[in-house]
Formats: sequence, structure tokens, C-alpha cells
Amino acid sequence: MKKIINGLSVFIEGNSKNKSIIFIHGFPYDHNMWKSQIDVLSNNYFCVAYDIRGLGESPTGDGQFTMESFVDDLETIIDELNLEKPIICGLSMGGYISLRALERMQYKFSAAILCDTRSEADNNEGKLKRAAAIKRINTEGLAPFVNDFIRNCFAEDYKKNKEAELRKIIEKSSGFCPVGVKGSLLAMLGRTDTTQNLCNIKIPTLLVCGEKDSLTPPSVMKEMFHKVPNAEYVEIKNAGHMTPIENPEEVNNAIINFLSKLN
Repeated sequence: MKKIINGLSVFIEGNSKNKSIIFIHGFPYDHNMWKSQIDVLSNNYFCVAYDIRGLGESPTGDGQFTMESFVDDLETIIDELNLEKPIICGLSMGGYISLRALERMQYKFSAAILCDTRSEADNNEGKLKRAAAIKRINTEGLAPFVNDFIRNCFAEDYKKNKEAELRKIIEKSSGFCPVGVKGSLLAMLGRTDTTQNLCNIKIPTLLVCGEKDSLTPPSVMKEMFHKVPNAEYVEIKNAGHMTPIENPEEVNNAIINFLSKLN
């Protein structure tokens, strides 16, 4: 079921009386990247996913986004749906939003699942890469950038064996509003570093990383894992950066196992 909250497209599945999980997608994707997780988890949980402003079916507006405004949107959705201490689950850019949300309002959540993400802000090299991406979109259009970026997110096995599925994902993201995609790049470029807050995360936390993730490799996520008190870490076999799509069964098992230990 789709709802519009503060202009954003929000998708809910499952019984609202059950414990809630809010899923935050990565860049440059939409809520559909969580389909395999929601299909399974909505039997026992109230699953909420949404398209981040400027991506998917959510409006772009002026495209002047910050990570803080993305967290504002998340807070509005939680408040409007009256979600009581949902479990937050974010991948990559969705992880950046989750980490800042935990820094700002940890009391609103009961547990966290951080997939293929990092707490560090962009260094100078990272900022220049984002700036170059914006320039490329301005000069070549969105499709060439999206094609190259998304292919880089997936491990070789997936690219070789699931080319048709990959093409569909690329085609969908290529249809997004370029202003919205550039707005996300600006928000990521300007985000704060949340590393110092990792030791303050007191809620149960699961970190998930693809063993072949070249964007946020296991070495990066293991460093994060060691800084979060009592966290769990699961490495996903045969997966790159997009673990929920590349190896959904293993990701689902990791999440279900983690959730089974919560009160």
C-alpha cells in the first residue's frame, strides 16, 4: 500500500500492530531494492519503505538536499505513521541517513541494521568524485553515469549471471529526475562524519557487508563494527555492494537471526 507523507512516496506492508521496520534505500535506487526482504519480513513485521526525496516516485523540488533534510524526512515519516521505536535498516546512502538519525535521535529506534555503508564523511578525493559525477550528469545526461555507477555496485558474478535484471535496475534509475540524483550527490558530499558517535550506539545493531563490496569493503565495515558496543557483523557471500539484491536469502537469514534475539 502506498501513502504520501510530506510529499514522499511511502510503501507499507504487513500488520500495523506488529513491530515496525523502516527500510532506507541506497543511491541511486528506490524502495524496490528491499523487495526480497519485505516479501519475507512483512509476515511478522510492519514494513515501511520509502523513496528518498528526489529519487524513485518522490518529488525533487529544488534538489537542494542535505543529509540533515533527509533525516528530517525520515523523522516526519516515523511521526506521521506513529511508529513506536521502529528498527531502522539502511544501505549505503540509507546507512548515512541511519547513522545521522542514530546520532540525532537514537531514542526513537529499538534496533539498527546497517548494510554496506560507512560512518566517515567524504574525504577530499571523495568530494571531488561526487563533484565530477555532477559535472558528468550535466554534460552527458543521467544515463551514462547511472550505468557506470550501478555496474560498479555489483559483484562480477551478478553482472555475469543476472545481466537482464541488472539492465532493468539501470533502466529504472536512468529514468529518475537528474536534479534529484544530483541533489543526493550534494547531500552525500556535504554529510557530517558520524564515526565518533558509534561508541554511543546503545541499541542492538547488526552490520551487514558483501564479501566482494568494492565501495564499502569488509575492512571498512569491520572497523565500524568494532566501535559499536555489542554489535553483530555478518559478511554476505557472493555479493558486492548491493547485498539485499545480490544474495537476498543470506541477507534475510542474517536479519531474521538478528531480529529473533530482540525482545
